[in-house]
Amino acid sequence: MFIQTESTPNPATLKFLPGQTVLATGTADFGSVEAADSSPLALRIFGVGGTVGVFFGPDFITVTKDETAEWDHIKPSILGAIMEHFQSGQPVMSGTDEAAAGGHAEHSGEDGAIVEQIKELLDTRVRPAVAQDGGDITFHGFERGIVYLHMQGACAGCPSSTITLKMGIENLLRHYIPEVTEVRPVAA
Repeated sequence: MFIQTESTPNPATLKFLPGQTVLATGTADFGSVEAADSSPLALRIFGVGGTVGVFFGPDFITVTKDETAEWDHIKPSILGAIMEHFQSGQPVMSGTDEAAAGGHAEHSGEDGAIVEQIKELLDTRVRPAVAQDGGDITFHGFERGIVYLHMQGACAGCPSSTITLKMGIENLLRHYIPEVTEVRPVAA
């Protein structure tokens, strides 16, 4: 097994490409060891010292390190943990809700048509581009013209995430949907 790595716009996050499917559908975001209970792979990666976040996409894994860890020191251990996991035959997620996390939030109310347009633009224009950088952005809510988005993986805590939100996503949504006035991030 050969695992490729790619840098991301977030210097604290590295993207790992194992060359096979990680999650068949959706994404999964783990911000702590406690949150990773449902994933043997995430638990294995958190076992590497200095790891503070793990995110699974369809064919990639992004790992976020703490500010004291150096990639030169922890990257080989992370590569080993990923390789060990895939060779063990264990599932990436335990149980049946493989991708319970990672989807858009449900929205009910009078703005249903607007929310569907927002989700459609996110799915077709934003999420594929963000996945290239090792992250994901999902719809969290819409209220009085403000779109609330949840940033995951390499996007969470990225120095350029504010520019991505304001200059990229906000401009795109405002162009196609006049009812959108602003885009804001939400915490997990």
